[in-house]
Amino acid sequence: MKFEFLDITPADVCFLAYGESLNKLFENSALAMFSVMINTEQVKPEVKRAVEVNGEGLQSLMFNWLNELLFYYGAENLAFSKFGVRIDEKNFYLRADCFGEEIDLDRHELRTEVKACTYHRLEVEKVKGVWKAQVILDI
Repeated sequence: MKFEFLDITPADVCFLAYGESLNKLFENSALAMFSVMINTEQVKPEVKRAVEVNGEGLQSLMFNWLNELLFYYGAENLAFSKFGVRIDEKNFYLRADCFGEEIDLDRHELRTEVKACTYHRLEVEKVKGVWKAQVILDI
């Protein structure tokens, strides 16, 4: 399972993402967030954007990663459906190639607008050999 949604608050969206590696966890978290906004199965990987973010720890790295992706969604009208993430865990630095396309209202099913990733109850941890993240999105 890549991710699942939890019903914990009516004003926000919460998801749990999973990954066998930290890189996969961040990829699946991005996919979960975009799945809130758009039907990602309709998004073709035609455009590539290189994204770099850093943080003070894994939680801030996740926060910065998802909010950086929201910038592309809002500023460039891009939705992503495929991610190649590489994390330097020692320095809390992430570099990713993100693949998607410009949103076409005639072709893409839009869902809920996400304003931001929040720090509220944000968790990134390894449990029984599997990476797990809990993220709450402000909608």
